[in-house]
Amino acid sequence: LPFSWAAQHKTTQHREREGGRERERERERMTTRYWVVSLPVETSPTSLWNQLQESISKQAFDTPLYRFNVPNLRVGTLDSLLALADDLVKSNAFVEGVTHKIRRQIDELERSSGVNAGALTVDGVPVDSYLTRFVWDEAKYPTMSPLREIVDNIHSFVAKVEDDLKVRAADYNNVRSQLSAINRKQTGSLAVRDLSNLVKPGDIVKSEHLITLLAVVPKYSQKDWLSSYEKLTEYVVPRSSKKLYEDNEYALYTVTMFHKVADHFKIKARERGFQIRDFEYSLETQESRKQELEKLQRDQESLRNSLLQWCYSSYGEVFIAWMHFCAVRVFTESILRYGLPPNF
Repeated sequence: LPFSWAAQHKTTQHREREGGRERERERERMTTRYWVVSLPVETSPTSLWNQLQESISKQAFDTPLYRFNVPNLRVGTLDSLLALADDLVKSNAFVEGVTHKIRRQIDELERSSGVNAGALTVDGVPVDSYLTRFVWDEAKYPTMSPLREIVDNIHSFVAKVEDDLKVRAADYNNVRSQLSAINRKQTGSLAVRDLSNLVKPGDIVKSEHLITLLAVVPKYSQKDWLSSYEKLTEYVVPRSSKKLYEDNEYALYTVTMFHKVADHFKIKARERGFQIRDFEYSLETQESRKQELEKLQRDQESLRNSLLQWCYSSYGEVFIAWMHFCAVRVFTESILRYGLPPNF
């Protein structure tokens, strides 16, 4: 067995399950393992094929066999084959890794967007169908080209796809991170969240002499706040504190006072365990933030759809390159194992 690999493919049941262990078990159930086996021909390929089928059916009756059609490639010198064989294992890991990286990106994008696209395809057919009916693409990889040239072309192509994936994924993740940061500000605790959507123009008094501050009060300290805020400093407007919002940890209150005592009030409030949030109501700022949020949401949707479609297409292209790479690898190792002329 020159080499083997697990070709993981998606089905409509391959979806996110509750809990990490369940997801891993589901992926394992949805994984099909393929071996590419090269055997020396002693009499004829047909008799060897029949002999192999008969032998396998006795040992593992539910294991299907398929012909993996490898063309007669250009052999070159023994030294070149030996040098190539040393590089093939490392290069195979790279090409396979990019294939699975794209597939994982597809899984993530489909989960986040709620898309249920079904099984992935390669060259317009399901992955398994392409694998089990593999045909060498002579137009893309001429068989008269040196093996090293074919391998280098595959490696260069896959490396370019990986670089493209990194750039596209980075653009998408950047917008997603910006949205997450905004959402955290809008949904976090009152100690850190954006207050602009909680405060109305009528809640704020701002004049030549008066100013309204916003106090974040622990829920268990609300009685303490209401009984003490008027006495923290002089020139606090009596009964000016009004509760605007409450979450699981804190309550948001207003308090109005003269400008000249605002800084001293903040110090006294902190000493009592109350947090004064810096806030300035601006209709223009609110509208600007709303437009920014809407633009980021549109950008995220557009980038996600674009990246997903690109991944669908690129997965098939990289998978095709990977299978041609596997064909080169089994050809090279078979020549080194069984000798010339190629008869396996």
